[in-house]
Amino acid sequence: MVAGAPVSLSEDQNRQEAPTIGVVIVTFNAADVIGECLTSLMMQAGGRPHIVVVDNSSTDGTVAAIRDWAAAPGRPGLSELHWPGATDEVEGVCLIHSGANRGFAGGVNIGLAHLAARPGIGHFWILNPDAFADPGATGAILAAAARWPDYGMMGGRVQYAEPPCNIQIDGGTINRWTGVTGNINLGRPASAPQPEAREVDFVTGANLVVSRRFYETVGPMREDYFLYYEEVDWALRRGDLALVVAPGFLVHHHAGTAIGSPTLNRLASPFSIWFKYRGRMKFVRRFLPVSWPVAMAHATAKALQLLLKGAWPQALTILAAVYGLPAPRMVRDRLSPDAQEIAFGKHGR
Repeated sequence: MVAGAPVSLSEDQNRQEAPTIGVVIVTFNAADVIGECLTSLMMQAGGRPHIVVVDNSSTDGTVAAIRDWAAAPGRPGLSELHWPGATDEVEGVCLIHSGANRGFAGGVNIGLAHLAARPGIGHFWILNPDAFADPGATGAILAAAARWPDYGMMGGRVQYAEPPCNIQIDGGTINRWTGVTGNINLGRPASAPQPEAREVDFVTGANLVVSRRFYETVGPMREDYFLYYEEVDWALRRGDLALVVAPGFLVHHHAGTAIGSPTLNRLASPFSIWFKYRGRMKFVRRFLPVSWPVAMAHATAKALQLLLKGAWPQALTILAAVYGLPAPRMVRDRLSPDAQEIAFGKHGR
């Protein structure tokens, strides 16, 4: 599937919707991938979901790319709103301008609030802009919701988009001593079986569904992480609401196109590392306070390991994040002044 490629839809396909599913896509400098993501949602065999794109003040032409995509023949059209107050009825795809880079959770929460104002939507799907959904995704969501009607959080499979298209994550695990998260089936071939729900601690924010009951009971994502660990925090707040693994729920992920997240063959960028380790320590303090000393020691050891390998920018970034020092300039300078205030606060931490 080519990013932004036009797709021809019949009138029947164009009208077909899965009205109980709403999808939130948060964009920041995603001009090269957002078209592919949107096209995949239009081609859902189980019905097209309500689509909300929340743009966190992109600077690379993402908004223009979305407008061009929506203007192509056979597309549902585009409605644009500005947050706050973006709860109006819309036609076609809804593009909400957040007004600033509010981080992942900040953008997600805007989209969720918009969708939650529509009583007919019962399933809130969060999808990365650098991912595209398998044609059977909405059908798999609805089938799993019918099988487990009291579910709270739902996950599926995320595969790398680039060959050999191995698994990126089938669900996440949490080490209760270090706070380190793990990807179930990372790097395994697509033929590997999905895990049982009892093996999964959380669902990746790259492809995550929550029920309306979950949203109304647990509330929105916490925004103080800015990036990383928001979905882990959310999962641990779900109480008795079940986490389920939906058979056949598949998306393909280019991974780390905007922030430099790690892949099987690439070390994470300092920007990615800063937020991951700061988020991890915040998460440990919040949920695993007894493990705080172990988590500190583990992170320090990781930094020393990277220093020995010559990856000093990443190593120093870990130490700054873990020990509460101001964010390095190489991290801060990637964000606008407004975004820095949201991400780091007045003291740059």
